[in-house]
Amino acid sequence: MIEQITDSINNKPETWNESTDSRDIIRWAIKNHPNLTMTSGFNLNGTVLLDLAVEAGYRGEVIFVNTGYHFQETLETRDRVQEAYPQIKLVTLTANLPDDHLFLKDADACCFARKVAPLQNYLARKQPTALLNARSRDQASTRSDIPFIESGKERARINPLAHWTRETLEAYAKAKDLPVNPLYWEGFLSIGCAPCTRAVRPGEDSRSGRWSGQGKTECGLWTNVSGI
Repeated sequence: MIEQITDSINNKPETWNESTDSRDIIRWAIKNHPNLTMTSGFNLNGTVLLDLAVEAGYRGEVIFVNTGYHFQETLETRDRVQEAYPQIKLVTLTANLPDDHLFLKDADACCFARKVAPLQNYLARKQPTALLNARSRDQASTRSDIPFIESGKERARINPLAHWTRETLEAYAKAKDLPVNPLYWEGFLSIGCAPCTRAVRPGEDSRSGRWSGQGKTECGLWTNVSGI
């Protein structure tokens, strides 16, 4: 697996730059990783990526982890997305945990138990060599330098939207009339679990509404220590 990840990163086209069409990156990923898998939380980025991926020929799984604490609007958006894109197979995972309110005591442990672990377990069974995901550099300082392809804990991560801005994402979604989570237009620029997400205030980055005041910026999925 490590050799495949290294080969993937080393063999990406040198011509990829800020003007590269994301669909070309996705087509490259489909060709070089026949078992390519996509994850999504059905935020604005995720919905845009899914639309681009379908246009590029992606027909694989889109994995969503239901933590048990999602906004109802998020679950409804997931269902709208599935209806709009019958070409893809939507997979919903859950940890099947009781409502223990662990987020009040240890947000990191809660994220790991309800989000990271179920996805880790699923991917361990499926063994994809690459993951298609919707992160972009302008979401937060922790993501400001993500490349188009990076080495993850177990597999390559393909980031076709790395160079997209929020304004570009919004314009694309409006032009295509995509099924965007309605909370986004109410200021929830990054939408996670309801107990740990608030609307973003003027001047803040798009992920500042997640785990506000807790000194936490990532759920753990995309860290190389405990993530995927």
